[in-house]
Amino acid sequence: MDKRIFIIVIIAILFISISIYNYKAFIKKPTFDNIVSQNNCDIKIEERIVRGNSLSGLIESGQTVEILFGFYDCNEIKREDRVVYNYAGDSEPIIKIVKGIPDDKFQLKKSGADCWNILINGGILGNSQNMPYCFSEHGYRMLSLYEKDYNGIIPQDVYLILGNLAEGSLDSARFGLIGKNDILGKAIR
Repeated sequence: MDKRIFIIVIIAILFISISIYNYKAFIKKPTFDNIVSQNNCDIKIEERIVRGNSLSGLIESGQTVEILFGFYDCNEIKREDRVVYNYAGDSEPIIKIVKGIPDDKFQLKKSGADCWNILINGGILGNSQNMPYCFSEHGYRMLSLYEKDYNGIIPQDVYLILGNLAEGSLDSARFGLIGKNDILGKAIR
């Protein structure tokens, strides 16, 4: 009888130990380290917390987004995609919106004392609230270089990316048009 109780106690201790170990392993296992295969392409999915307000109105500071690293290795970059960009001036990538894609016609047009609008295919470019982007002289000078160099047409594998603030943010108005190679992935909520 004592032997059976001893065995039951040992089994109970083992069961509890295994349960605690599995519980701890589950807690420690990161939920963001998933890899999904799509079209013969491995896409690494990570959750990140957004810092900053350049996408205010779409994604707020403090919200969590999923980043699909490697998504564009097998998928086309589309207008209005939220992309993760490897900005050289920051240790963390930044999230922006694709506003201009290859073969788009783009030009800059002065609309006020210190306001330059971007026209894409003849229409004034606006944010998610349909407010026209209004860039300062600095933004104009940066983007006008590309307008002249590319004869007003965005070349292959080059993109115009902007935040959601009409007055601009750390985006193409500051660092220019970007190459596809610097786009790390797609951000989704």
